[in-house]
Amino acid sequence: MASTETQPQTEGAEGTRHTGNAVTTAEGSSAAARTATGETAAAQTAAERTAAPRTAVGAGPKSAEEAGGDLAGLEAGLDALDTRTTDRTPLPVLLRRKALPPLVAVVLVLGLWQAAFALHLKPDYQLPSPLMVWDALAEEWYKGTILGVIWQSVSRGALGFAVALLVGTPLGLLVARVRPVRAAIGPILSGLQSLPSVAWVPAAIIWFGLTDATIYAVVLLGAVPSIANGLVAGVDRIDPLHLRAGKVLGAAGLRGIRHVLLPAALPGYISGLKQGWAFSWRSLMAAELIATSPELGVGLGRLLETGRSYQDMPLVLGAILLILLVGIGIELLIFAPVERRVLRHRGLLR
Repeated sequence: MASTETQPQTEGAEGTRHTGNAVTTAEGSSAAARTATGETAAAQTAAERTAAPRTAVGAGPKSAEEAGGDLAGLEAGLDALDTRTTDRTPLPVLLRRKALPPLVAVVLVLGLWQAAFALHLKPDYQLPSPLMVWDALAEEWYKGTILGVIWQSVSRGALGFAVALLVGTPLGLLVARVRPVRAAIGPILSGLQSLPSVAWVPAAIIWFGLTDATIYAVVLLGAVPSIANGLVAGVDRIDPLHLRAGKVLGAAGLRGIRHVLLPAALPGYISGLKQGWAFSWRSLMAAELIATSPELGVGLGRLLETGRSYQDMPLVLGAILLILLVGIGIELLIFAPVERRVLRHRGLLR
């Protein structure tokens, strides 16, 4: 009887354990299912958040035609930025901008000159009228000498400037790139540039006599320092990064000077050339004015001295005007176009 009563209790306990395990298993499955469901919902929510901005900005998938159209539009915009306008300025507008201001200035100067002559501020032999000066130049024209006089001075100036260019360019490169040379010669070049060129005429006459060598020596001593200093200033403004990039690409030595150094220093170099021509022209006039000899021929400086010796003030003023016109003409016909082209190529001028 004792064993019979104990068995149902054991079976009941085991049933209870099985039932508890089943309930526990069922509860675990339900929790796992709820966890999986939550993770799936969280993933869907994250995906929706990620996709929402794309839909908002319209960055969804596009067809090949739409993508190609966008790329073509971008390329067209970049080409428009790089394209330079080639519209030519009308001739009347160009004349009004370029020719009218200097013409007005010349008319104003002539008017003031004529007014001073009419008011007799100076005697006629000291201050002739513009018409008297014109008559003096016309007389030289009728003699057939005026063109020969101008050519004599221009040819000398051009030859002297060409030689000064051949001397001043390598000298400027040497001073710019070699520090001991700059320390030794740099101050001397600056001093020579500030020295009046007329101071060299007596020394050149003693050295070379009354010959063409005297005139060319004075021109060289006046032009070479300006050309060299202009090139030195241009080299000093070059970004060192450009020079290092040139060396990396193999542009060293003479190749570096030709392809990197000189092109980069071109604006300063052109300014030095302009100043060198101005100094050479002034030096030439000083030499022709002082060094007078039949062997030297007749240039503009000699024409100016002839007018002074004969007290011919109209001829003196006429010679001064010719010297001024030649200097301005060389500047406008040669140096100004080259400088504009360089600045426009670098994007510094429209």
